[in-house]
Formats: sequence, C-alpha cells, structure tokens
Amino acid sequence: QVQLVESGGGLVQPGGSLRLSCAASGFTFSTYAMNWYRQAPGKERELVASITIFGKTNYADSVKGRFTISRDNAKNTVYLQMNSLKPEDTAAYYCNAHRWGPQIDYWGQGTQVTVSS
Repeated sequence: QVQLVESGGGLVQPGGSLRLSCAASGFTFSTYAMNWYRQAPGKERELVASITIFGKTNYADSVKGRFTISRDNAKNTVYLQMNSLKPEDTAAYYCNAHRWGPQIDYWGQGTQVTVSS
C-alpha cells in the first residue's frame, strides 16, 4: 500500500521557519522524483520545489533562496526547509512522487502552513 505522509505544518509568524517532512512507503522511493506542491484557497495547485533521483533540485521563482528541498533515500523521506516565510506562502502543502515510463504519480494528504502575525 502506497503512502505519503506529510508532517511539520503549522502556524508561524512572518520571517519564521518550518520544516516539512514526507515519509514514503509502499514503493521504491529512490526511483521516484519527489516534489512539493502547494495550493492556496481559490488558487490552482502550484509546483514549489522538486528533486530528481540524482539529487538535482529546482524551485519556483517565488521561493528561490528561501526554501530548500532534500531527500534521504535511506529513510524514504523528502524534506522542505522553509525560511523567511511570508503570508503569501500560506497554503496546503502536498508531497508528490513522480516517475516516468509509465507515468506514475502518488500524492500525500497535505499539511497546512499558515504564515500570519
């Protein structure tokens, strides 16, 4: 049974930090690219950060320099370190595992991040 379980969300003041975790099970984690998406109320889901099976990372322009994605294949876990948080970072954050050939996508249930004073 495939599972992606996010944790680490919560309420933080502007300028603060949070670290999201996504624990994976039920599939060969090391063979999947891992992504973090977010969705704010009334907005479409957007890709925030991604990391390939080789460890190459990519970020949305809105989070470059503030967020860092990393993975630990030994622990089947992907992380999103979020620093200098802004109110506009408020959203539900979702972990995604993606593989090509054939295309497969797994999703977590999401974790809420609220940035507010």
